[in-house]
Amino acid sequence: MTKRTMTFTGLSTVAIPVTDQDRTKALLETVGFETRFDADLGDGFRWVELAPPGAATSIALVATGDGLPTGIDTGIRLVTPDARAARDELLALGLSVGELLDWDTAPLMFSFSDPDGNRLYVSEPA
Repeated sequence: MTKRTMTFTGLSTVAIPVTDQDRTKALLETVGFETRFDADLGDGFRWVELAPPGAATSIALVATGDGLPTGIDTGIRLVTPDARAARDELLALGLSVGELLDWDTAPLMFSFSDPDGNRLYVSEPA
């Protein structure tokens, strides 16, 4: 039997289209993300990359445009040790926050939307 070489070895960055990179960057920094990269890459294309401290995967904030609409369900799942406290913090920031789901078979979780209506999910570790 031939040993197969791994094609992919990780997940680096997930991009989210936003209308105001500075506004969304400030929001993510407020909730504990750190900026890993922020630069104009040419022709007015700015790449802003943030992540929770120590995380392997980051979020890139890219300018919305044709083919990159805002208001999407990102599918991104963020992890927190205290979903209740995280939900309260996001509510205090004036964001649209879903109800706290407290099921016997799953960790506490909820969703929220950034100022552009992009939906993200939050849960406690399983």
